[in-house]
Amino acid sequence: MKSITVFCGASMGHSDEIKASAAEMGRLIARSGRTLVYGGGKVGLMGVIADAALSEKGTVIGVIPRFMLEREVAHEGLSELILVDTMHERKAIMADKADAFLAMPGGYGTLDELCEILTWHQIGLHRRPIGILNTMGYFDSLLTFFDDAVENGFIPASLRAILLEAASPDKLLALLEAHYTAVQPDESTART
Repeated sequence: MKSITVFCGASMGHSDEIKASAAEMGRLIARSGRTLVYGGGKVGLMGVIADAALSEKGTVIGVIPRFMLEREVAHEGLSELILVDTMHERKAIMADKADAFLAMPGGYGTLDELCEILTWHQIGLHRRPIGILNTMGYFDSLLTFFDDAVENGFIPASLRAILLEAASPDKLLALLEAHYTAVQPDESTART
């Protein structure tokens, strides 16, 4: 597992613990020699994880739509910043560069990215590990929703089981690595 695509908030939120967890995730990804791929922003948790990885001399690739440059939210200190025209292109490139996916606290955009990558797994476009960093139980209500969807027959239990979860960055990285090692993606589903 050489690269991890991270979905997270462009807002900081109100929790110092969540901010610290994002920074720790960035440092751990960099220290492990893995590349961080993310949405390319300098603001919110996106900026926190990127800055933390860069502080450890990590490789950080950002993917951002051109219209966000006008809003001055792009991180200019990255190893690589890929400019795209649409959000769809952004998500496709972020997915293509990932050996694993990880969602941290965020809002609508984070939820959109997580659910899309789960759906791509469901329809067979990839078999890479997907995890959520559930700091302070941030995703508990979402996980309850997914469990209710299983109980009501809308999500197969086998697909609910693919979503790995942990409250700490080190535990989540270990789960992603174990899954990646156990289920090496084959060439036909390795990339979208």
